[in-house]
Amino acid sequence: MAIGLIVGLGNPGASYENNRHNVGFRAIDSLASGRCEFRSMASLAKLGVVKDASAENLLLAKPTTFMNLSGQAVQFLAKFYKIVPENILVIHDDIDLNFGNVRAKLGGGHGGHNGLKSIDGAIGSNYWRLRIGVGRPPMKSMVTSYVLGDFDSEQQEYLDKLLLEISKQLALLQSDPIKLAAQLNNI
Repeated sequence: MAIGLIVGLGNPGASYENNRHNVGFRAIDSLASGRCEFRSMASLAKLGVVKDASAENLLLAKPTTFMNLSGQAVQFLAKFYKIVPENILVIHDDIDLNFGNVRAKLGGGHGGHNGLKSIDGAIGSNYWRLRIGVGRPPMKSMVTSYVLGDFDSEQQEYLDKLLLEISKQLALLQSDPIKLAAQLNNI
């Protein structure tokens, strides 16, 4: 198995940049640093082609649609580059995981995550997910404001360390996301 497309979920625009919901975008920025530059693809995504010996034939993408329409970008890129869902990995925030915990899996449900729901509707659910825990607010009614809120400074510091480690392990992310997730939970 080799991942050919890694998509980070988030919302475009400076006002969302440091939100919990934008963990996927931040992971893609970290992975792209020094490896590729982004260009627009059909007004649906920013796309970078990795130029790094550790990652062969790898595309990095950030949908320029809002979170709820992420499936449009993923479907377009999958069709354009002829990448099957099993070779796509989506990095996203997960409120059902404690802050900083990381899990990877192939397939599964969307768990109420609107970005995943959109992708499931566009390409099915048999794609890889790298779930980065952002924690849960105390009440269900607070979920939207919580995921659209920013990390505190201590969380931000840990997140930067976590994303750097993901970036250092790009080859493992591409070949064995489950093993990488297990390693990340020990930093």
